[in-house]
Amino acid sequence: MFFNKDNKNIKNDNLIKVSALLIHAAKIDENYSLDEEKIIKETLLEIGANNENIDKIIEDGKKIEADSNQILEFTKEVKNMDINSKIKIIENLWRIIYSNNEADVYETSLMRRLAGLLYVDNITMGDIKNKIKKEYSQ
Repeated sequence: MFFNKDNKNIKNDNLIKVSALLIHAAKIDENYSLDEEKIIKETLLEIGANNENIDKIIEDGKKIEADSNQILEFTKEVKNMDINSKIKIIENLWRIIYSNNEADVYETSLMRRLAGLLYVDNITMGDIKNKIKKEYSQ
């Protein structure tokens, strides 16, 4: 289970916002796949969702992602997580991106923006990207 910086469990509203961020990353290349949805579900289960509410969280995440024109409201929850939780989310964002074995210009641009919004330095972001890229190239 993931925690915010105050060591409190992540609540459903926060899970919905995290799911919206993951969905946004999956949809940015206009190719939302079942592989990406599987990664989203696994990520949400890792950070506190349960099997009973996972589909509702994703459904609600899709709605707010579709109705939003900026990612700031989604990143706030991730920004407030402890560093290990934040890195796990970033790893899974890269997994979503590389699930089709390539990262397009929009996806890499999104991750550069997220690095700044989440206060993750470029070296850490690059290391995570390379680790995940290597997973998918094997």
